[in-house]
Amino acid sequence: MTSLELRASAGLAGIYALRMLGMFLLLPVFALYAHGLPGAASPTWIGIAMGSYGLTQALLQLPLGMLSDRIGRKKVIYGGLLLFAAGSFVAARAHSIEMLTLGRVIQGSGAISAAVTALLADLTREENRTKAMAMIGASIGVTFAVSLVLGPLLAHWIGVDGIFTLTGILTLMALIGVKYIIPDPAVSRFHSDTETNTSRLRDVLTNPQLLRLNYGIFALHGAQMAMFVVIPFALIGTGHLDKSHHWLVYLPVVTIGFFLMVPAIIVGEKRGRLKAVFVSAVALMTVAQLGMAMALDTFWQIVAWLACYFVAFNILEASLPSIISKIAPADAKGTAIGVYNTAQSFGLFLGAAAGGALYARYGTTGVFTFTGLIMLSWLVLAATMKAPEAVKSVMFHIGEDWRGDPHDLSRRLAAKQGVREAVVIGDEHVAYLKVSQQSWDEASVKQLIQETY
Repeated sequence: MTSLELRASAGLAGIYALRMLGMFLLLPVFALYAHGLPGAASPTWIGIAMGSYGLTQALLQLPLGMLSDRIGRKKVIYGGLLLFAAGSFVAARAHSIEMLTLGRVIQGSGAISAAVTALLADLTREENRTKAMAMIGASIGVTFAVSLVLGPLLAHWIGVDGIFTLTGILTLMALIGVKYIIPDPAVSRFHSDTETNTSRLRDVLTNPQLLRLNYGIFALHGAQMAMFVVIPFALIGTGHLDKSHHWLVYLPVVTIGFFLMVPAIIVGEKRGRLKAVFVSAVALMTVAQLGMAMALDTFWQIVAWLACYFVAFNILEASLPSIISKIAPADAKGTAIGVYNTAQSFGLFLGAAAGGALYARYGTTGVFTFTGLIMLSWLVLAATMKAPEAVKSVMFHIGEDWRGDPHDLSRRLAAKQGVREAVVIGDEHVAYLKVSQQSWDEASVKQLIQETY
């Protein structure tokens, strides 16, 4: 990667992480804080407030990504960050559950993820795009793990309203980073690997394999939000730790989950066992949810089930995007990821809202029976899915002055050894390929593309 690409990738990963930090820090402390606000006598309102940002995020992230094609990436990012900061400050000053919910809704309206990835695509060459996206993915994973530990500590030191204020300040600082650290793209164009193409939505939405994965990410994050409506109260109820020390629970279980995730992903990707690893993780998640429904009365029961949960969660979070990229059409990867992210955001909202309502009426058992059944249904879908091919996505730039026949070049590239799928898009000057992870004739592919310049 060039210095400009590294600067753009690291800068956008940092901005993405700052935004996600404001969300993740609240997960382990939000329910306890909201419970003390006027109007939050029922856990139903707590769940709605907790997940409301997911609703506006789900509704706006694809439209705002498309808007960035028209008015520019940075303009959309500036506007989204300002909205997120405004929502943070509103939530910080909330004196009722309704005002807290309003703040969360405004936060969610700053849905910049699609614009950020589109800007990243503008600033990186095709052969380095996967590395750049991996930097963003890694920043999200690290931010999530750190936040679960740091959230209870910060809530003790500065209060949850202080976390909202800090989030708003950090978001305003991110605006400076976008202006002065992130380069302006020389050329801004549509990228099929990172953006949603409305003409391909039908293909993505009718693909049964992709639908299974979209349901999976919806269920995974729905269960996560429902769980965090309940777990803080369950930990308090054991009398073992006060809320400022809940990080002592999250730190070891998150660490265990991370270290066990790495070998599982290696086995899945390198040895062609991705479906087996994936289904096993869904099964473990199902066991964890149903286990919480049956036995969540003591401190060590909570710790044990959370350890199972985070092992499964980390494996699924790492493997789901990989499976999406293997299954999605080569020229519709961005569309598939856009639908996937929207399903995730809807899961955040509906999971939190359902978790709050079920907790109010049926208690802990009702919440985790619900999430357990969701996971059981996902397990059935995962077990019956087609095993993803052992392929990876690669991209090659086609000369800006190239005026050849995209269909002919696609056919010739697809005939090369190890190439499973090839699509050339003339308007983007890009060849999108799916190639065998074991072996493919990279030199021959590059030579053919160079011969067409």
